[in-house]
Amino acid sequence: MFLINLSCVLLALKIANVNWQSKLNKAAHHTSDYSSTEAILRRGQAFSITLHLQTMVQSGDNFTFIASTGPSPAESQRTKAVFNLSEEGASGWSATQEPSEPGCMNFTIFSPANAVIGRYKLKLQIGSGNKVSSTLLGEFVLLFNPWCPNDDVYMANEKERQEYVLNDSGIIFQGLEKYIQQEAWNYGQFEEDILDISLAILDRSLNHRQDPAADVSNRNNPIYVSRVISAMVNSNDEKGVVEGKWNGKYCSGTNPLQWSGSVTILRKWYRGRYKPVRYGQCWVFAGVMCTVLRSLGIPTRVITNFNSAHDRNINLSIDKYVDISGKTLHLTEDSVWNFHVWNESWFIRRDLGSLYDGWQVLDATPQERSKGIYQCGPASTRAIKEGDVNLDYDSSFLFAAVNADYVTWIHYSNKRKERIYSDTRKIGKFISTKAVGTNSRVDVTANYKYPEGSLKERQVYKKALKLLAVRSTGKRTKITRRRRRSSVAWRRNMTQPTQKPSISGKLILDASPVIGQDILLTLALRNLTSDFKNIRVKLRASAILYTRRPKAEILQLSRSVKLGSEEVKEISFKISYSQYKNSLVDDRKILVTAVCETKQGASLLVEKDIVLQDPFLTIKVLGPTVVHKAVNVQVTFTNPLSEVVTDCVLRAEGSGLIKDQLRINVARMAPMESSTVQFEIIPYKSGTRQLQVDLVCIHFSDIKGFVMLDVAPA
Repeated sequence: MFLINLSCVLLALKIANVNWQSKLNKAAHHTSDYSSTEAILRRGQAFSITLHLQTMVQSGDNFTFIASTGPSPAESQRTKAVFNLSEEGASGWSATQEPSEPGCMNFTIFSPANAVIGRYKLKLQIGSGNKVSSTLLGEFVLLFNPWCPNDDVYMANEKERQEYVLNDSGIIFQGLEKYIQQEAWNYGQFEEDILDISLAILDRSLNHRQDPAADVSNRNNPIYVSRVISAMVNSNDEKGVVEGKWNGKYCSGTNPLQWSGSVTILRKWYRGRYKPVRYGQCWVFAGVMCTVLRSLGIPTRVITNFNSAHDRNINLSIDKYVDISGKTLHLTEDSVWNFHVWNESWFIRRDLGSLYDGWQVLDATPQERSKGIYQCGPASTRAIKEGDVNLDYDSSFLFAAVNADYVTWIHYSNKRKERIYSDTRKIGKFISTKAVGTNSRVDVTANYKYPEGSLKERQVYKKALKLLAVRSTGKRTKITRRRRRSSVAWRRNMTQPTQKPSISGKLILDASPVIGQDILLTLALRNLTSDFKNIRVKLRASAILYTRRPKAEILQLSRSVKLGSEEVKEISFKISYSQYKNSLVDDRKILVTAVCETKQGASLLVEKDIVLQDPFLTIKVLGPTVVHKAVNVQVTFTNPLSEVVTDCVLRAEGSGLIKDQLRINVARMAPMESSTVQFEIIPYKSGTRQLQVDLVCIHFSDIKGFVMLDVAPA
């Protein structure tokens, strides 16, 4: 029981202690999983407390409760509620006395469904005649309540509440549109200190530093809270949680690929006196934000958008330039990432209207400023789908991320440029999230846009373009009037048909490539006409980041190919391990491009994104998993390289299984050698749990694996 010894005299009433009915209240409020002895409650729902008395209550005593939160509680700010026994106060708070045993007083206290969330103090004030005295009964934390129909975050489906509020592990999808990979993530929102850290994030925000009272007053609104969190998870403006980095070395921090969960990151920020944790990339920002929002009670999930556009000028066109050798030229600030990860949170939009209720997009990755700082959302998925890019918040940026057209140009040395193709279907593919109750992938693309190529999809696109042109003279856009005219003219030009191609081509992988092995490729060229063709092929391979930014050249070669009437020819080539091993970055991605030119001047660009696969890592749990009972775990992995590797570390973590991340040194592995490591875990929570294992080595990128465990109660 959660007891507070008061040892105080309230006129005729003396209270020995207060029982916050912790077990009963936590079960009723779905907060039993929080690793805290503190009273953690959800708004819009009754909770019980019991006063143990040392003296009898006088018949003339009047009871008044005062609940307050924030540094300057005030009834006008809804951060202070004063309510009498058996009367509902103006704030919506109320208290009733329940039957009790002699020497006790039982009270049921009810908070409104729109109460400010955060840490509260509860006082009891007793008046007897002209005398008034009060005492502090204790503190509690009030959260959003997806189980309450009157709460803005109400979610009707219990299985969805279990997934999007109570599940403390998940899957984040990465890779390529044609090679989607699962990555396990430990959200750990119920772990020790995480709720305190989430509240501290709100208190460290720029809004709070500028006007603490107004900031706390606005914390009843999930729109406001989620937007503040999207700014605070990155460190760009407010010394928030994670510092982003997409190039160079990570010597002064942690490689983003090596994070497996949010708990270590949040604790490092909190215990390091709010110094930003180095380093993160999009999936790290999204994983951390999911943890924080779930801990506060807002249903949240992680979304991956494949072929995600970053449209800096919001003209809904992404231009890519390559030279005649296939090298990517940085002539524009636009880009297309292989994938980008953001969040969706579930709540209603009182500011927009009920049509836009439901899933709202939030993005903590610092890409563009919104109202002066790096924050993004919430933007209604319905607004994005319908092209309502004039609605708050940042719907135009997110519409472009899933809908922009992709235009490829060849840029010649004499500054002449040739448009190779315009692709209206490339951007925003296989938008993915984890399924409810399983680790399978669910495609949610239909929530963001109408079917590609459909009449409705093009109508929405034109509607968005028109709205952006109208908005471009307003205060909330940086597009100049001149830019608006040019972008509209450009869009009209883009709808003109391109020249009918005379050749086609495709790059084909001969086998799924594994790191440490050679990559075998075939370029298949087809003459689409009856005329003879003499083709010059320039092929290039580059190591790239998942943002598709080239980091190192691996291979360049040229070939001449003669094609007869409607003839097909195949050109085979190899990228050896010795060629790519010193160039490959941690993302394990290679971009292969082939520029094919005919004497008639017609050009063809063929591209292929390649992800090198990791060798398998196997995890075996050697016995039943039961709370508070030790069990051994055996992990087997293989050195994928034809050389000796040293100084590897095996790491393991999992909420409810391991309280602090486990690290085991693996001193040496011979070429292609398999090794087995065994360690012990002692589960401390029952239910379905995710155990993650990660082999970290300077010689190759992380080898990761996970297993789901059903832990029985003690």
